[in-house]
Amino acid sequence: MAKLILATFAVVFLALAATSLAGDPDMLQDVCVADYKSLRGPLRLNGIPCKRLENVTANDFFFDGLTNAGNTTNAVGSLVTAASVERLPGLNTMGVSMARIDYAPWGLSPPHTHPRATEIMFVAEGTLDVGFVTTANKLFTRTVSKGEVFVFPRGLVHFQRNSGNTSALAIAAFNSQLPGTQSIADTLFGAAPPLPSDTLARAFQVDGGMVESIKSKFPPKY
Repeated sequence: MAKLILATFAVVFLALAATSLAGDPDMLQDVCVADYKSLRGPLRLNGIPCKRLENVTANDFFFDGLTNAGNTTNAVGSLVTAASVERLPGLNTMGVSMARIDYAPWGLSPPHTHPRATEIMFVAEGTLDVGFVTTANKLFTRTVSKGEVFVFPRGLVHFQRNSGNTSALAIAAFNSQLPGTQSIADTLFGAAPPLPSDTLARAFQVDGGMVESIKSKFPPKY
């Protein structure tokens, strides 16, 4: 009986611990406005150091970057405008952020992941075909129309595509101040230094020439 109670306690403890680690760490004070100047120095933390409270202003909690439509004249026909801690210093330690996603007609938000957050998306204009793939390679997909909401679980590959011939708009929220975005195509074909072409060729079961052709469309960003 004692062993059973101990085992039960251990399972409950691990479940609670997993929940507490599922998002950003809890804040330890009322506010911790990001001090961007500190990033110029040698100190590096899991997050961003706080401004001194006497230097904090209301503008540290304000961001107007989501008011204007993004420029979707690019290869995929979409643009994400993020309101994360990198642009809104008052979000530091708050564990939340959001983004505006604009889509040209038939525009695509290519398959990608957010390694540090679950995403909940509200369609403000238009209609989107969306979906995510589980670690068992099962696809969950459906059409989401204006006024409707869809959730993408943390870390899973997902996509959105404008299924109409007019522009579309979505607003996304995340349970992280900096959810991170890892595009599958950019990661595999635009890494610096590059992934070996023979590795990619074997993984995708294509010839090396095709891999090199795809790589040419994803120049390294660093």
